[in-house]
Amino acid sequence: MGLLTFSINVTLDGCVDHQEGVVDNETHAFFTSLMDACGAMLWGRVTYELMESYWPLVARGDMEAPPAMREWAVKLEAKPKYVVSSTRKDFPWTNSHHIAGNLRTEVQKLKDATPDGVLLGSGKLATGLDRLDLIDEYKLLIHPMIAGHGPTLYESGLPGTRRLELISAKPLRCGAIAMHYRRAR
Repeated sequence: MGLLTFSINVTLDGCVDHQEGVVDNETHAFFTSLMDACGAMLWGRVTYELMESYWPLVARGDMEAPPAMREWAVKLEAKPKYVVSSTRKDFPWTNSHHIAGNLRTEVQKLKDATPDGVLLGSGKLATGLDRLDLIDEYKLLIHPMIAGHGPTLYESGLPGTRRLELISAKPLRCGAIAMHYRRAR
């Protein structure tokens, strides 16, 4: 069984707005290495739609992008992508699959079928999966800024505090810190 790892960009005040954070070769290399290490991506519909509107264009060369972003896009194109949605059924982007039905059961099946693990990249979906005790690890990229607005990490709350064990902390040249935590059980 593979691990479910939640990874997202977050500012010091907890903002997870995709427009906030340092975007450079090093931060893209960080997320590319995470994607390389996992067997599949898992997103909610909103994140999927955000990603599908941009990254396939970069992968095809239809949009200009630095080499690190193009590398991410090409690898993302090939990676299996699973999408949780109750409102959308059609996911035409290459290697995309719909997850419907019981969230706990379906995500557990995905974890069981993906020995290299699943990388979760949607904040709202993470809250739901954390409530179901399905997230095993957290790999957060903490950015050196205060956004002063939302959306924020776990803004709809959890039923209780999650205790985590620090696995590693690595500063990046841009001032961001790559934090790796494992769920304390």
